[in-house]
Amino acid sequence: MDKRSLPWQLKIAAKVILSRVPLSPKLLSRAGVFQVGGMRRPEYAVNVFRRHFKNAVFARKDQPFVVLELGPGFSVFSAVIARAFGASASYAVDSSPLASTDVQLYRELATYLHDNGFNPPSLENCNSLDEILKACGGTYLSNGVESLKTIPTASVDFVFSHTVLQHVRRKDFAALLAEMRRIQRPDGVGSHMISISDILGGNLNDLRFSEKTWESDLMANSGFYTNRIRYNEYLKYFKEAGFVPQVYRTAKWDTLPTPRNKMAPEFASLPESELQISGFDVYLH
Repeated sequence: MDKRSLPWQLKIAAKVILSRVPLSPKLLSRAGVFQVGGMRRPEYAVNVFRRHFKNAVFARKDQPFVVLELGPGFSVFSAVIARAFGASASYAVDSSPLASTDVQLYRELATYLHDNGFNPPSLENCNSLDEILKACGGTYLSNGVESLKTIPTASVDFVFSHTVLQHVRRKDFAALLAEMRRIQRPDGVGSHMISISDILGGNLNDLRFSEKTWESDLMANSGFYTNRIRYNEYLKYFKEAGFVPQVYRTAKWDTLPTPRNKMAPEFASLPESELQISGFDVYLH
């Protein structure tokens, strides 16, 4: 069976089981359960950075600036890319240490950047991820909000995340935004791409569950968690944290992919216009 056609119920069951099996993320990805993702492919990773960076406006963009990536996942390619785009330093912050330590992957990225007209640092003499990070002025932290707390106040010019914020535990979301606001310079900017669909097939099957069930550690730690925050609730969170959000793209379903009568009551009662938004891109000033 094509893994893309697997019923969402089976995907949940498989992920709950396999998240408790001591296998590497690479093997789990081969099983079709957890995806290593494009951030280990040079072209994809550079395009993601460029997408967020190109039109972002912040005071020191034409000077040495500092970058923070939230949720780098299976690589810290952003350290090499940011340096090639003119950053003096960068942070990559995740909730667990997933990034590849394969030096050859980072060398291939540097070659790709060089071949496309950039000037990345030389990584030929680097023999470990720590040495690569040092060559790029990069810092990799992997303890979520606690890691953000170690970064100096108003020290980062440009913050970005790519389909990450929807996976932050709802209970931690306000605290995460508070740290992001503290870290980001007053004349800096954040650029964030946020999906508001589930990761069980890009629908709204996550809205079928009660809050008690969905927010349990069993569900939240099994590789398919989304915080189920809706569009206007995101904007409220951003404003309460002290940001001024500037939405520059929204995506919508013409027809809801999951029937309203199958949703938990708190979601079934929402306006159609709220449920139809499947994702958006936003600058946080």
